[in-house]
Amino acid sequence: MPTNFLTKEGFEKLQDELDYLRTVKRQEVADRLHEAMEGGELIENAEYEAAKNEQAFVEGRIQELEMLLATARVIEDDKKKKADSVQVGSTVTIQEDGYEEEETYTIVGAAEANPREGKISNESPIGKAILGRRTGEEVQVEAPDGSYKIRIVKIG
Repeated sequence: MPTNFLTKEGFEKLQDELDYLRTVKRQEVADRLHEAMEGGELIENAEYEAAKNEQAFVEGRIQELEMLLATARVIEDDKKKKADSVQVGSTVTIQEDGYEEEETYTIVGAAEANPREGKISNESPIGKAILGRRTGEEVQVEAPDGSYKIRIVKIG
């Protein structure tokens, strides 16, 4: 089974979602199903179908979260320890070749990735390219749209 890297914050967020789905959402869906079954013909009952679909989604998400959390490796956010190379959990400032603007990302596991929040996956093209690299290194990034070079400006 592959390891899922999560920050402590990400682990807690997913654990909270799992708890919510198990305790609150599961019961809400069960109540909807019960009401829909009392509503008459199940074959023609759109509410029953919608509730069954939601139940399948909720149960699937519960299974997904259970598996993800069971295989998770929590990344310690140790501010005192400054890494000299990029690792999962590192915050990295990069500069793309030909551009003056720098971009800063935190390298996280795929389950936590959210580029809008500056969190990119260790499995993304940039994440793969910079893992294990050091400040000042130029790296070739192989992306679906083609390859390009970036320079690691800072690891913090």
